[in-house]
Amino acid sequence: MGAGLPVTPLLVAATALAGGVGAGARFWVDGAVGDALAARRSRRTGRRAGAGAAAGAPSPYPWGTAVINVSGSLLLGLVTALALGAVVSPTWRAVLGTGLLGGYTTFSTASVDTVRLLAAGRRGAGAASALGLLVAGVAAAGLGLWLGSLLAPA
Repeated sequence: MGAGLPVTPLLVAATALAGGVGAGARFWVDGAVGDALAARRSRRTGRRAGAGAAAGAPSPYPWGTAVINVSGSLLLGLVTALALGAVVSPTWRAVLGTGLLGGYTTFSTASVDTVRLLAAGRRGAGAASALGLLVAGVAAAGLGLWLGSLLAPA
């Protein structure tokens, strides 16, 4: 992401700070997705969220991780296209791409979620997690690159 850039203390600090913001955003989005799904389940079952194991149980699929990684892929595609079109500087590409979006997206969590689904005998959900996130992430990155190319001068 930062190839060819001089690695200065300021660039390292900005990238680290952006990574922390991205990690905080990931934590918030994952919680918001979980809360929204719990509220939806409680409306469907007629129970208040937290009013029993079914209402307060975690989602059977890691939707928060999926939302984070797909939206992060879209945004990284957009930032990359804007950098290629000279709308975003290489320095900002490194700070936003490596820092912010590197802190926001989470390949390791997606991997662990997939292994946990498979270990629980949920082969379909595990396959959907592994293959679905790959396909959705690549498609989102492609969409981001395309949208960024529309915004960048020709």
